[in-house]
Amino acid sequence: MSVDETLNSSQPVDISQIVENGDRKKRKRKRKVKSRENDSAIVATESATSVVKRTVLQNKKIKFDKLEEIELDITPEKASEKEFSDDNDLNSNQSSTIEAVEKRIVERERPILRSSPQVIQKNGKKASENSKVVEFYSDNEDEDDLDFKGLAFDKSSFSKENIRKIKQKAEELLEIRRTLPVFKAKDELIPTLLKNKVNILIGETGSGKSTQIPQFLMPLNAKGIAVTQPRRVAAINLATRVAQEHGCVLGTQVGFSVRFNNATRKDTKLKYLTDGMLLRELMIDPLLSRYSTIIIDEAHERTILTDLLMGFLKSLVTTERKDDPDFRVIIMSATLDAEKFSKFFADAPILFVEGKMYSVERSYVKAPVDDIVDTVVKTLVHLNQGEQKGDVLCFLPGQEEIDKAEAVLNQLAPFLPKEAPRIVPLPLYAALPSAKQAKVFLPVKNHQRKLILATNIAETSVTVPGIKYVVDSGLRKVKVWRHQLGLSTLLTTPISKASATQRSGRAGRESEGKCFRLYTESDYFKLIEQTEPEIVRSDIISPVLMLKRLQVDDILNWHWLENPGQEALVAALQQLYSLQAIDDAGKITDLGEKMTVLPLAPHLSSVLISGHENGCLEPVIDIVSCLSVDNLILNPASDRRDEVNERRRAVCNLGNRYGDLMMMKELFDMYLDMPDSSERKRWCKELDLSFKGFKNVLRVREQLRQYMNNLYLKEGASILAEDSEDYDDESGITTSNKPLDVDSILKSFLKGFINNTAIGMPDRSYRTVTTGQLIAIHPSSMVFGKKLDAIMYIEYVYTTRGYARNVSGVQLEWLQEVAPHLLGTRTSIN
Repeated sequence: MSVDETLNSSQPVDISQIVENGDRKKRKRKRKVKSRENDSAIVATESATSVVKRTVLQNKKIKFDKLEEIELDITPEKASEKEFSDDNDLNSNQSSTIEAVEKRIVERERPILRSSPQVIQKNGKKASENSKVVEFYSDNEDEDDLDFKGLAFDKSSFSKENIRKIKQKAEELLEIRRTLPVFKAKDELIPTLLKNKVNILIGETGSGKSTQIPQFLMPLNAKGIAVTQPRRVAAINLATRVAQEHGCVLGTQVGFSVRFNNATRKDTKLKYLTDGMLLRELMIDPLLSRYSTIIIDEAHERTILTDLLMGFLKSLVTTERKDDPDFRVIIMSATLDAEKFSKFFADAPILFVEGKMYSVERSYVKAPVDDIVDTVVKTLVHLNQGEQKGDVLCFLPGQEEIDKAEAVLNQLAPFLPKEAPRIVPLPLYAALPSAKQAKVFLPVKNHQRKLILATNIAETSVTVPGIKYVVDSGLRKVKVWRHQLGLSTLLTTPISKASATQRSGRAGRESEGKCFRLYTESDYFKLIEQTEPEIVRSDIISPVLMLKRLQVDDILNWHWLENPGQEALVAALQQLYSLQAIDDAGKITDLGEKMTVLPLAPHLSSVLISGHENGCLEPVIDIVSCLSVDNLILNPASDRRDEVNERRRAVCNLGNRYGDLMMMKELFDMYLDMPDSSERKRWCKELDLSFKGFKNVLRVREQLRQYMNNLYLKEGASILAEDSEDYDDESGITTSNKPLDVDSILKSFLKGFINNTAIGMPDRSYRTVTTGQLIAIHPSSMVFGKKLDAIMYIEYVYTTRGYARNVSGVQLEWLQEVAPHLLGTRTSIN
């Protein structure tokens, strides 16, 4: 991957110095402007120019094959107060150091979704009625993580005026729908889909297959229609859009179901849901009797759950619902790798719908480069200078690279020439809060250009309007599970040719476009043809447990679209046996049956069930809820890491003694004890905790309480304390005042993570119980540096060495007590 010789011959760019200097000069300019002295303003301008001159933005060129050189000329202009107080909040008052941005953790948010006739932008202005965008509404972006069970309809949702606006909007969108290739082919397509039990539909990007085909089938199906998506953001966005097109309130005839969010009713006809949610429904109703049509969308992504679903659907089509004339399966993909799907379903017919595509000019760099973030920033700045209007979609490997690029672009934006459009960097990845994801769909002001920094989530799952240019890093991040070691490693790897085609195609959705590939043409031809299926590189313990739940005995010869291999299957069975989810004969146990009901990985499901048996379910649910929310406990910046860690140790007595799980419980209890939101926010800032993360913990906690109550309902009423005096008015959840039984809590977790244990050695190192590998406690742990007889850890990460994270100290005798089926009758472990 490369840029031209001019750029390659340049000295490496110290971006952190640019940012640091930029912040300093910006503050200086503000002080000068406040004094209203003209000569001070000139000094500020010169300072800004000198900063820019030290960057790659002065007299640099980026040259791609098949493209003319783009000259970037910086014209010194007078700096003004307005440059730094632009009403576009994405670029103003958000300066931070690169180091701080590297440590920034995205906090999960949840917006209120409503069917609205117009797009409401943050500045309160209404977008065009005909804007082809997905509409999101948030009452308050800082508090947009309000919970909704299903969909919190109010009276206005069904008022005559709102219904009239919804119908009017649907009529306007109908004109757009009629231009889609799928809509034009409706009369030929629908009879074919109804004729066959299974259809493989290949729809190019922009064909409208995901939104139109389900709507065409709605009046023709006696029962419901389920459309699966690999990602939750795609399920929510598609359901929102289709509800608008169909002219209904989201959550009524059209809804969505994702983990911990269910915006449907009993009479919902069309449901967009993640693969995992449909599998959960299949565990409860193996015949999927409430549906007439199952649509597997984005099948080419080949996630584990997608492959698993196709295996179950093949069984339904060929046996259980073979004679049901109304039941049909549609496999939809955006790539031409359809033969495999067709053969799997007994040579099912393949249908092809051309997309509404414009030509895309593809360009490559001449030689590889080392720093992809630096190259992306340079490319985006030069592209912004030399190309006409149109938004840019940039594909980066992961969140870390996106955050770095976003920070640098935000810092450089005020220094760029005013002749060029004002850049608006916007991140897009799966873990991003929904309200921030929604920003990429909203139009920007005149003389502004969106630079959308995305992972491969934007390849197919999400379509962003207005994209004319694509910058492709050629990289992705994937998790690779190593069965022998029992750990997963996150790797940055090249994409496939199919992914490269999908990425470049995003530039040709609405007009002719350009794709700038930051790798050489020779490297492109070295890429693999198709992205490897996730099932061949991932842990498959959950799929195997599902198969056992459905009484599948011959796991190896089941209907695998891609057989994961004997080694992976044996490793999964061993894990399930260690969790006592299956017995000596390989049959699912009562414990395993209960584990399949809970919306968690088998390990955490085992922990909850064990917590119920040990009489400590409430604190166990609290801790599991904390573990279920990403980035709840943030990593402090290096300059304040010691200070923050000392603060945490000062308030977490149990954490100091027993480890990180008890620290989470203590922090969560402290959060609940705070009198109001402002106090909670201040407290979270002091300890580098996520305020909105804790609000999500409350949601997950309530959901898990409901699941556990339902699971044990036959044993009596609520299994959780409902008569406690403590009541959290924010979550509506009662809590218990009884003292914590720390031993029982840790034993409950040990039940689920018995394989994640290690024994302390005399030299203060630790060796894992299962494989004898050396492992170290991660420096972020509360028990780092302490000598413990044995430890239990939730995560195993490998960087320069193997590290245990979320560590707790345990007693040696607990190991045999908790897992005698694994450790036999040994009285000690050496």
